[in-house]
Amino acid sequence: MKKRRIGNSDLEVAPLAFGGNVFGWTVDEQTSFRLLDAFVDAGLNLIDTADVYSVWHRGNQGGESEAIIGKWLKQSGKRDEVVVATKVGMKMSPSLGSESLSKSYIMKAVDQSLKRLRVDHIDLYQAHIDDAKTPIEETLDAFSQLVKQGKVRALGASSYSRERLAQSLKISEENGLARFDCLQPEYNLYERENYEMTLEPLCVENGVAVITYFSLARGFLSGKYRSEADLAQSARGEGVKKYLNERGYRILRALDQVAKDCRATPAQVALAWLIARPSITAPIASATGLNQLEDMVAATKLRLDSSAIELLNEASEYAAAAAR
Repeated sequence: MKKRRIGNSDLEVAPLAFGGNVFGWTVDEQTSFRLLDAFVDAGLNLIDTADVYSVWHRGNQGGESEAIIGKWLKQSGKRDEVVVATKVGMKMSPSLGSESLSKSYIMKAVDQSLKRLRVDHIDLYQAHIDDAKTPIEETLDAFSQLVKQGKVRALGASSYSRERLAQSLKISEENGLARFDCLQPEYNLYERENYEMTLEPLCVENGVAVITYFSLARGFLSGKYRSEADLAQSARGEGVKKYLNERGYRILRALDQVAKDCRATPAQVALAWLIARPSITAPIASATGLNQLEDMVAATKLRLDSSAIELLNEASEYAAAAAR
């Protein structure tokens, strides 16, 4: 499977990432191992997680996903076959720290992540959120030190605005600090405007890789949720409610049409649309079973023609794009 480079780093990844937020939440350890084995056996290699996953689940403190991945890495012997990406900065349980991208917090958190992951370095270390209370220079200095120490190979940022990403890139260049080679924004067929209007031009201009989260709009673009009655099907259902509107249904109809024409599923089409966009390095998608994983893998082999992409673009058009 042809790989794509993450920014100016030496990391190369297949065009689809496994979202590790489900590990220790909706997927138990044994199932997680089976999913990760199947993912790598399919030729994919990017595993995305965060230290905070999955603190929201009753009884969890955060770090559960990293711990499961770490145990799998040790038992499987597949460390050299994968790119491990994790994040720092979001609030863990009170006993494990607070929300911050300060240097002291990052230096403590990275060692905890390394221990849970059972690795001597993290391939892609990302700021999970923008921390307005900490100067960007301090955050970048901490990350640069980790790169020099060999604890981290490349850096990324998640949920940064255009202004903050541009500022970060400028500070890195002017001060000789390691830069963010990757951005992780919310982007999918429904949530297009912010990325396309503000972030995409900056990323393309600066050679910043893009790994998207909520690539299937919390599962809405799989076609699983078509009415409020469907929301009870999973723990994520309530977060899908905002998509149940005229535009959302229009997007589903387009997905259904393209899926029928391509003999694929709506989820495969939605992911293939992302993979086909030149600025996108890899969308993140999660699976809780092997059938869902097979659906994800099939998306990497689906080639949408120009008419299919045009149909999807028109169905998901947003106000600012229509006005251009």
